[in-house]
This record gives sequence, C-alpha cells and structure tokens, in this order.
Amino acid sequence: MSPHAAHDTVLVVDFGAQYAQLIARRVREESVYSEIVPHRITAAEVAARAPKAIILSGGPKSVHVEGAPALDPAVYGLGIPILGICYGCQLVAQQLGGTVARGGRGEYGRAVLSRTADASSILDTSLPASHDVWMSHFDFVSEVPAGFRVTAGTPDAHLRGAAPSRGGAFSRRPGAAAPVPPRGRRLPR
Repeated sequence: MSPHAAHDTVLVVDFGAQYAQLIARRVREESVYSEIVPHRITAAEVAARAPKAIILSGGPKSVHVEGAPALDPAVYGLGIPILGICYGCQLVAQQLGGTVARGGRGEYGRAVLSRTADASSILDTSLPASHDVWMSHFDFVSEVPAGFRVTAGTPDAHLRGAAPSRGGAFSRRPGAAAPVPPRGRRLPR
C-alpha cells in the first residue's frame, strides 16, 4: 500500500524554491503526510495520489521568463484545494486568467500584510488585521482571475492574498524564504 493511500496527503509542488522542504516539514508538523513532487507532475498523476490539498512552492524564476516552470492546467479542474506561495501564487493567477505585472520596485524582507474587508474564511480570523510577513519578489499579481477576490495586501503590492468565490485554488504571496512569520503557520488553516 502506498503512503498516500493510507493517509491524508498534501502534495508540495516544487518549482525550484529553496524552501520546498521547509513547506513539507511544516505540513508534517501539523500531523499531515506530505510529499514533494516535481512541477512536471500531470493531472492524472495528481488524481492517482488523491491528495486532500496541493501547495505550489515558490521558485527563482518569474512567470514571464521563457521556459518558466508551469503546472499541468488540468490540475485546477480536479477540485482539489490549491495554495500558491510566491511563484506558485503568481502561476495560479496567470494560468487561471489573472495578470502578473512587473513591480516598480521589489519587495524584499519584512512587510506588513493587512486583510481586506473582503477577507475569506480561508484566512484565520483570529489573526490580527495586520501582521509581519517576509517577502522576496519583484513581480506581483495585478489582477486576480475571474471569480477570485483580494483578501490581503501590503503597501507595495496591493494583492498578497486571493481566494475564489467558492472552493478551488487560492493564493498567498508572503514568501517562506526567510524564517516563518510569527503567525505564518496559522494563515491557511
């Protein structure tokens, strides 16, 4: 029997982030089995593993670079909740019809993330309305895909969290390249 058949599983899709292992470890610390898989995984392979959720990691590339890693678009149609972090957030937005723009200036290091008035139940409402996060990027999601709404932002990039109107993929931009923000583990619960 394979491990994913015996346990609830979260797949961590690796786009080259230095912290894919950290993400998988954090999931395991919540007593959930996790597997790191390459970004070339197909929708059929994902479906065969029957994960309860998918996390798209960050990566060193921009979604605008020729040959940038992508996810099989059919994965979005499987009905599995998806969390995109950093590059993964931008990829979700781009592949589902949103817009990823080049920032006028990068956002690196500590930033203040604030929930919008339209924050969804995806964000832990016991968190303060604003808190510190770590950023490491230049591009940003300037327009969310149809059916998504902005749930959080920072002063330099208004969109840092987006959630669909009902189920499906959602994205979170704060990076995990630096130490976990004080409340980072509670954001996607």
